[in-house]
Amino acid sequence: MLGSTHGTLTTDFRARVEACGETPRTAVHSMAAPSSEDTVAVDVSGRPLHADVPDLDRFFRPESVAVIGASDAEGRPNTGITRQLVAWAERVGARIHPVHPTRPTVFGLPCHASVADLPEQVDLAVLLVGDPLPVIEELAEAKVKFAVAFASGFAETGDEGAAAQARLAAAVRRSGLRLLGPNTNLNAFEEFRDDLDGPAIALITQSGHQGRPVYTLQELGIRLSHWAPTGNEADLETSDFISYFAEQPEVGAIACYVEGLKDGRSFLLAADRAARAGVPVVAVKVGRTETGARMAASHTGKLTGADTVVDAAMRQFGVIRVDGLDELQDTAALLARARKPQADGVVVYSISGGTGAHFSDLATEAGLSLPTLSRAKQDELHQWIPQYLNVANPVDNGGHPVGDWRGRKIIDTILADPSVGVLICPITGPFPPMSDKLAQDLVDAAEQSDKLICVVWGSPVGTEEAYRTTLLGSSRVATFRTFGNCITAVRAYLGHHRFTAAYRSPFEDAPRTPSPSYRKAQALMRPGQQLSEHAAKQLLRAYGIRVPREQLVTSAAAAVRAAGLVGYPVVMKASGPQLAHKTELGLVKIGLTSASQIRDAYRELTDIARYENVPLDGILVCQMVERGVEMVVGVTQDDLFGPTVTVGLGGVLVEVLHDAAVRVPPFGEDQARAMLTELRGHALLEGVRGAPPADVDALVEVVLRVQRMALELGGVLSELDINPLMVLPRGQGAVALDALAICR
Repeated sequence: MLGSTHGTLTTDFRARVEACGETPRTAVHSMAAPSSEDTVAVDVSGRPLHADVPDLDRFFRPESVAVIGASDAEGRPNTGITRQLVAWAERVGARIHPVHPTRPTVFGLPCHASVADLPEQVDLAVLLVGDPLPVIEELAEAKVKFAVAFASGFAETGDEGAAAQARLAAAVRRSGLRLLGPNTNLNAFEEFRDDLDGPAIALITQSGHQGRPVYTLQELGIRLSHWAPTGNEADLETSDFISYFAEQPEVGAIACYVEGLKDGRSFLLAADRAARAGVPVVAVKVGRTETGARMAASHTGKLTGADTVVDAAMRQFGVIRVDGLDELQDTAALLARARKPQADGVVVYSISGGTGAHFSDLATEAGLSLPTLSRAKQDELHQWIPQYLNVANPVDNGGHPVGDWRGRKIIDTILADPSVGVLICPITGPFPPMSDKLAQDLVDAAEQSDKLICVVWGSPVGTEEAYRTTLLGSSRVATFRTFGNCITAVRAYLGHHRFTAAYRSPFEDAPRTPSPSYRKAQALMRPGQQLSEHAAKQLLRAYGIRVPREQLVTSAAAAVRAAGLVGYPVVMKASGPQLAHKTELGLVKIGLTSASQIRDAYRELTDIARYENVPLDGILVCQMVERGVEMVVGVTQDDLFGPTVTVGLGGVLVEVLHDAAVRVPPFGEDQARAMLTELRGHALLEGVRGAPPADVDALVEVVLRVQRMALELGGVLSELDINPLMVLPRGQGAVALDALAICR
């Protein structure tokens, strides 16, 4: 533990710097990790309802900076870093204070022996020491606002490193400062071009090198305002920067490279803030495959999370997920700069029928709307385009009209159609002078239109004047190099604006107090145990979810009486706290129509249970419900996001087709309905092969009631599985035929 006197602080600091040879490395300490949490608004499950947005102004634009472990000795790793920081401080107008116990000056600047010797309170401290933990206490005494730790060897290295990172995080919480890192780099201190106009991209990366493609967009005239390389996220995390960037007026889009989320709830709150602000968040999230997940864990030391849940949560809160860094570049650039669409319709305009047909196929397959232009609009276009060419959409001009005054007339006419929001012109290769004239006409039209014009420049060379100067010189035309990236970006652009136009924060309506159902359910929960089917159905009934008429009996005679009350035909099932798969054990009998069948079934079920050594709480005699669509609705606990709700095709199909949709509570009715439309088997709910449409409204109501269970019982309910939930014909409701519930 550090001493409390000025002299001890200086001595300890000198020893640490000299011991590490000015090269960051890992040291493990045994400091305790108490924490204190601020009081915040929470939902019924005790989780926060809004993002805590850190004030990062002084991080990105500090007035004073301390460089701890600064060096100007040639050959030292810290020397290059110090040199870059000195240059960066000069660019942003910050006073820089080198700190080193043995150097009087560094790069001609006065050098201070310790943090305690700094001549002023600094906004930002950059730690070039191998073990940042002890320095945190010194920074806290000096009331430093922010710190950056470059040192590696923490959670990314395994259990011992993770323990060291936990101690570092605890020290940061006690200190009151905010820390970027450890295991981060200099990307936050890059030089950003200040000669570019328009909305900017703010960049967040957990691996600095992966942000390079976005950073280099500046060379194409696209503005970049911030870069946050979050590293291991012992304190400041991706969510903090999303929340902050969403409130910066110059930010038009946020681009993220995410390897693992530190906290799922914080991420959703940050995404919610961005959605409410209308700021698009575009993310590459690795970990789709088992291999990718392992690599992510080894690099950042964080949980990757079940990818299906991550994917669903991102869609739910409007985060646009892309796969490649090239897609991240193009999609973020388009979303940052393009104005709000006037319509959803896309027109493909080309000089080649083959090019137009090819692009239109891909665009339609991707879900873009390519409206057929009206007959009047087609007649207008045929003034300049030969009659034998198709102008319905895609529009094929045949080539020659682009070389003269007709080219601009065609573009303006297409843009004037009220159903058109986007015009896409694929130019598969240069063919001067026509391609030069076409590019210039598209740029000129874009300057005079509120509608989006996209160009796909297909030449692999990329040095052509039409591309380098005309197209890339325009801030209004979005230029792509591939069909796929153009389609991905346009789909994201239209989808983002549809989403934000209808978005209402689900946290606004999240329940804050327990319902009467919660109090009933509490009495049914058995910590650490699985409930019997009978008890699980009581849990459902407590939340207003319909179950069949049924009775739990413990004798054959009682079973016969129960069947008479329930009404033939009946189903008989063994019920016990250890029964998860009754059918496989032969513990379900269906279609029983007489007292003799009831008695025989009772004996057989109890005999099987004794033979299998399965304890029972009785035999269920249930109403038989046959006509409907079998669905599954359930709750599981995700390591990152907590309770999640799943709906899908039920019965045996759940294990065969894996056709399910997931949402993270809280969510509203619109999201519950959207879950159903995501299912490949959604047509079954609409009625197929003469079957009547199912009661979708009742199914949605069950999903919302299960969500309430997930929120209220998330701390004690580990898993819930309603399978099958029989969704009856429209107007007749839905019935939970079986249920499994496991308590924490």
